Amino acid sequence: MKRIRILCAIAVLVLITTVDSVAQELGDWRASSATAKSITGDIAFSREKLWINFVPFWIAQIRTLTPDELAATFPAESSAGGTANLYRLSIPADKKFLHKNTLCGSDDTQWVAAYAIGNSLQVAFFSGSHIPTLTPDALANSSTLCGIFSYVR
Repeated sequence: MKRIRILCAIAVLVLITTVDSVAQELGDWRASSATAKSITGDIAFSREKLWINFVPFWIAQIRTLTPDELAATFPAESSAGGTANLYRLSIPADKKFLHKNTLCGSDDTQWVAAYAIGNSLQVAFFSGSHIPTLTPDALANSSTLCGIFSYVR
């Protein structure tokens, strides 16, 4: 009997930690920053797709960002805690969004990092075929960071 209680307690703890790591960015988000309002408009995340202004793009979650990567990519927001995820996607360079804007200029958008906490979402888009290096020095000199956009629920 004692063994069953211990196993149940372990199972509950595993379930709780698994729920915490579920992507908090899932769902619909309204553009709140000037760049988001002028380029992407509203977005929505599901487990398999990212919708930008009602246009779907397939995504694949690659990994959860480390706390250092989170702080480097989203410095103003990272002190609040939470998790961020890195996704792979493919948005052609010639894809136009609001006001005939593109996400990464003449480069294909290949990566997106998303950080949600509460009713706030920060999204960073990257070009380049290699996984982005998310350190303060690398991001300060990055030619692959296309922009960081803000959204709310």
